[in-house]
Amino acid sequence: MDAIRPAATVLLLRRDADGPRVLMGMRGAKAAFMPSKYVFPGGAVDADDADVPLGGPLPDICAGRLRAEGLEPAAIAAAALRELVEETGQIIGRPSACPASLPGFRDLGLAPDASALTYFFRAITPPGRPRRFDAHFFLADADRLNGDPDDFGTACDELSHLHWVALADARRLDLPFITEVVLAQLAALVRDLPADAPIPSPATVPFFDNRGPSPVFRQIA
Repeated sequence: MDAIRPAATVLLLRRDADGPRVLMGMRGAKAAFMPSKYVFPGGAVDADDADVPLGGPLPDICAGRLRAEGLEPAAIAAAALRELVEETGQIIGRPSACPASLPGFRDLGLAPDASALTYFFRAITPPGRPRRFDAHFFLADADRLNGDPDDFGTACDELSHLHWVALADARRLDLPFITEVVLAQLAALVRDLPADAPIPSPATVPFFDNRGPSPVFRQIA
């Protein structure tokens, strides 16, 4: 059986006069996983993520849902915020006496602030792919960023064409199937949400489960 690695992804939502937008970038043409596709920033959970000090914990409802699945909420949240800063240069953190030893966070004396994250979606890569991930998607408001939301100067080169994509236009990009599904869920969530309202936790978290012989779609309560 193909190895399935835990992973974390951030949907960074910006709501201003230009309407709701989400931060996306394009993977390289030679990437082993989803080449040339537009995706959200994210990646595999590393062993060291469990040791990253957090400036704020995940909201209780989000942490409880992850814990009920046998997962370690703090490590997955730390991975999500680490991948966000590595791939986009964008930081969500709080001042801390024990700043995280991660690029950006360490220099500013910050620890990743998981309280800004909302657990939003889960999907396991189907069998037969060159790499398989158990991906946990988190939603975060761009208002929680510590810097300029348009500054990607310290991003690594894993994602190109980083930009804020209008939700109305995002599904016209070259997307993986699961990204299309997640965008549809996001559009439904924010359709009637005022721009100044906090992002709510969904009543349930959609889960595409491909661990068995047949795919199963269910909801995490």
